[in-house]
Amino acid sequence: MLTNVNAEIISIGTEILLGELTDTNSVFIARTFRDLGINIYFMTSVGDNESRIVNAIQLGMSRAQIVITCGGLGPTIDDMTRQSVATATERGLTFHQNLYDQIAERFAGFRVKMTENNRRQAFLPDDAVVIENPVGTAPSFIVEHGENIVISLPGVPREMKFLLQEKVVPYLQQKYQLGIIKARTLKTAGIGESTLDDLLGDALLNSGNPSIGLAAHSGQIDVRITAKADNESLALQMIEKMELSIRERAGQFIYGADEDRLENVFVDTLAQNQLTIAIVEAGFSTGIVETIRKVNADILALSETYGIIDDFYTAYSVDNTTSIRDLSTHVAQKIQAETGVVAVIVIISDPNLDEASDNVEGTVVTVQSADDVRTRVYGFGGKSELARLWVSSWSISAAWQMVRGLYASK
Repeated sequence: MLTNVNAEIISIGTEILLGELTDTNSVFIARTFRDLGINIYFMTSVGDNESRIVNAIQLGMSRAQIVITCGGLGPTIDDMTRQSVATATERGLTFHQNLYDQIAERFAGFRVKMTENNRRQAFLPDDAVVIENPVGTAPSFIVEHGENIVISLPGVPREMKFLLQEKVVPYLQQKYQLGIIKARTLKTAGIGESTLDDLLGDALLNSGNPSIGLAAHSGQIDVRITAKADNESLALQMIEKMELSIRERAGQFIYGADEDRLENVFVDTLAQNQLTIAIVEAGFSTGIVETIRKVNADILALSETYGIIDDFYTAYSVDNTTSIRDLSTHVAQKIQAETGVVAVIVIISDPNLDEASDNVEGTVVTVQSADDVRTRVYGFGGKSELARLWVSSWSISAAWQMVRGLYASK
């Protein structure tokens, strides 16, 4: 019988709240717990303040059987996790001579003098399960408190990952009868989030297990299917059944799954149908051409095979009588008529503009085929990184949808 276990992750460190450090540890822990079949409903970041850390741990214990903290196990005065866990679980601290000796031995091995403040790291909450740290100087621990357990790991990613995988996961597998959670992500393009939501319908979107979640990107929507079961085989069967239902409703917009990338699928579609496209970029550093190039290291063969116009970087000057939108549409129509390619992508940015509101024509993308044209206007200009990142995703998405609709059956 599957055991339903919930966990909460608490990342500790003021540097996280100040934006000086990206919290990758919580993501890694969440993925590890997902694969163990442990539910994660809350993640918390808290600064180096003992009372707030205590409150976060106590709140976590009220919502989940497992609370796992990351960080705050160092030797300095602002490393408060040990005392905070002890306070939250109503116990004191015990000094472990063997841990202190291990820390001293590690410093000696580095030929570095150990300072007295490292002694703090050998104090752990009373009756804690010791997790010795062979890859660092911060011993970790597990406190069993009634129906709860509190697991404290170092904030150094290498140390955290090692201890989590080598020590914590076996402990949890032994303590709980865990199932497994598997996930699959279907990748869609050429459809908006609200339209896809409506197409899938409430019955699918509100299903409990497997569950469905939508994540929107520029021009693309991910549909994540997550199933929890006693074993991997059953979880995969549940996912496959749900995937079939999704494909029946929105299959024409699905280009791949999991690690599939739209640019790869797009180039493959062109190759399979012996099609050519034209790309024009102006006013910013290369975006979509660079993205397409990465699909194949042999860029010259790629350019010759698919007819990509990758040297068409004319610095357009836009005066008061010609809008960027009009210019983009005109260039796309002209190239499509003269070359007969299956699709033309034209991206033009104001090279002197960074960020502005979307009622300003900072960047215009036009995707033109013989039977269809789509245009997207952005407020950012050529000085913005978004001009390179966002337009590539949206333009490839629109072009793929046009090409697929016209030629996928051939």
